[in-house]
Amino acid sequence: MPKPGLLVIDKPTGPTSHDIVNVVRRGTQIRKVGHTGTLDPYASGVLLILLGSATRLAEYLLELDKEYLATIRFGAETSTYDAAGRITATRPFTFREESLEAKMQTFIGERLQVPPVYSAIKIGGRKAYDMARNGEEVDMTPRKVHIYELALLRWESPNAVVRVRCSRGTYIRSIAHDIGEAMGSHAHLVTLRRIRLGPFSVERATPLDELKRRFLEGTWEKISMPASAILEGWSTVQLTAEEAEKLRNGIAIPALEGATGRARALAPEGELLAVVEADPTAGTWQPRKVFGDL
Repeated sequence: MPKPGLLVIDKPTGPTSHDIVNVVRRGTQIRKVGHTGTLDPYASGVLLILLGSATRLAEYLLELDKEYLATIRFGAETSTYDAAGRITATRPFTFREESLEAKMQTFIGERLQVPPVYSAIKIGGRKAYDMARNGEEVDMTPRKVHIYELALLRWESPNAVVRVRCSRGTYIRSIAHDIGEAMGSHAHLVTLRRIRLGPFSVERATPLDELKRRFLEGTWEKISMPASAILEGWSTVQLTAEEAEKLRNGIAIPALEGATGRARALAPEGELLAVVEADPTAGTWQPRKVFGDL
């Protein structure tokens, strides 16, 4: 039986994220498979797929920042804020590259962003894009997001190639739309590629065609990462057999002086056993999530 773990996939344009999950489910014969950080069909790049009980770690991957390469086209607004939608308005633009670059810098930091109406966000239990397709009025609530970096890489009128580094929940389509409005014109997203999600860059990702080939060859487990890799970059607590037994039973274990924050606790064999959090007052690691089968 394959061990729980992580696949880092370079998703091509075309399939949905759920399509990729189905490919992995068939190829691995693992029933419990999930993804984090949905990519729209037109988007490509890093998609993280969790296998088996490693899906219990999804919440920690959702915290990670993301980095994208995007192409924004000025002069036209679309219903979906990207090239898949119908053009709803056009407006000429006369700004210079320097003005665009300066305006983009004002988007950096924490801000309220209105998601596109054509999104999977649920309103009253219904997905916004279903309501929009039915011609219903959709009132999208602004969300707090953080844009850490927004850099203009290339200007080839009417297109701007940009790099974006942002927090979870950020819609690059909305950034494109909002920049267009800020420049006194309209704009929409043309291409989108996620080049990094947390520590997992596209250079570490396996193209979908190669993954399918490995499924046929039966070699896919060679590129599967252990569940502990999902918490890459965290502090690590290497457990003794006695400490591992205590954590399995929900009992805190001693921590070194000065220990703070969260850490991944590894069993003596090296497998991820628990997520622990330091209690400086008690001088212990408190178990927050224990995994008996990772």
